[in-house]
Amino acid sequence: MTHRFTGRTALVTGGGTGIGRAVALAFAREGARVVVAGRREGPLKETVALIEAEGGEALAVTADVTRSEDVAGLVAWTVERFGGLHVAVNNVGMLVPAARVGDIDEADWDRVMDTNLKGVWLSMKHEIGHMREHGGGAIVNIASNIGAHMRKDGFGAYTVSKAAVSALTRNAARDHIGEGIRINAVSPGPTETPMSTRPGESAAEKAERMRRDVPAGRTGSLEELAAAVLHLASDEAGFTVGADLVVDGGVTA
Repeated sequence: MTHRFTGRTALVTGGGTGIGRAVALAFAREGARVVVAGRREGPLKETVALIEAEGGEALAVTADVTRSEDVAGLVAWTVERFGGLHVAVNNVGMLVPAARVGDIDEADWDRVMDTNLKGVWLSMKHEIGHMREHGGGAIVNIASNIGAHMRKDGFGAYTVSKAAVSALTRNAARDHIGEGIRINAVSPGPTETPMSTRPGESAAEKAERMRRDVPAGRTGSLEELAAAVLHLASDEAGFTVGADLVVDGGVTA
């Protein structure tokens, strides 16, 4: 185990479950003080408890990233509690029921765009606002291999939202690298989360589908996704700016 983030504070949105929780735990294990944020208090507190059980330091903050005032308060509370913000991982995302583009419900479209795209933009806006005044930092956005890298029938709204996150990441990276803020993205493929499991699908059925559909023959582990995020956030990736790192077992290779 290294200690690449000792003395630094990392903020992880969507930190109550799945990839967000794995990323938060990984940062804590490498010495960071971690703030986990999301809409539901219970899962956030569970993540904090897991970090504290391993001797780490963490804080749970309930916030809705689609509300500017919530994100501003989240960044302010992070800085007040831990004295700074050095790394941010914008991980909040959602799916809506599958529908062809001509059949997407307008309310579903708005919810996906608000959460997956506006939420990332607002988070970056306030994170950058602090970092540019305090020596810079690193931001990693969670996009998807569905979007800029591939399309999937019935996933039009999600595809557009995640492709936009990839494009927004690149534009933000160019806009702010001169201020010492490195911005990159990770685009996961099938991962060990409920989002990659079809309704009613058993574990054996999912494993067989992964063997058939993924060149690597399996889903990605949460630890593998977290490792990709921590690499981009670390000093060893200091010359990596505006990258979109696809971690999908070769699906889009």
